[in-house]
Amino acid sequence: MSAELLVLTALGAVLGLDVVSFPQAQVSRPLVAATAAGAFLGNPLAGVLAGATLELIALETLPFGASRYPEWGSASVVAGALYAERGEQVVGGLTTAVLAGLATAWIGGWTMVELRKLNARWARQHLATLAAGSRRTVVGLQVAGLTADLVRGGLLTLLSFLLLRPVVHASVSLWTLDARYSRAFVAATAATVAAGAAWKIFHTTAGARWFFLGGLVAGLAMLGLR
Repeated sequence: MSAELLVLTALGAVLGLDVVSFPQAQVSRPLVAATAAGAFLGNPLAGVLAGATLELIALETLPFGASRYPEWGSASVVAGALYAERGEQVVGGLTTAVLAGLATAWIGGWTMVELRKLNARWARQHLATLAAGSRRTVVGLQVAGLTADLVRGGLLTLLSFLLLRPVVHASVSLWTLDARYSRAFVAATAATVAAGAAWKIFHTTAGARWFFLGGLVAGLAMLGLR
């Protein structure tokens, strides 16, 4: 196993842990996670582009309660690494990397549900000592759950990268659509998802839509003046 793959696996493990278990410091957000993966491979710009695209889509996710939702930390590491590995100038690279990230995020959501079931089984095995208020049992279950989540994130990153890497490479080699159109399609799709997510949040809040429109106009003006 190469040093780069070991680093990506460790990064995916830590950022997967941050999604829910610990420390929830938001370093698992796609923009941060994909950028970090790209930086480790010597191409942070590609990581930023992949992360920003996934971040727009991830705005739709509200990770709370026992609901199933995509696991963006490990998935963004995979997407950022796949895009950074080939370079941002490769035709179809962003599209395939984002699709790989979405697939990993979907599978990652399933793995988190299975981990919750495993944690519940472990807890049921220690009901008597938990009812007695055993500090050792509580700490032991917490450490076991954190360790299991760390391993889950690492394995998800490793297996997804190894399995999706040849798929991405094969897809890019057969890509015929103009790079400008493929990137525009991905950006427009991600922006549409983000707009829908933002609308759900602020459309019932008085005055929020005007702040949103004002920020959008200011952002576009700054972009146009560059």
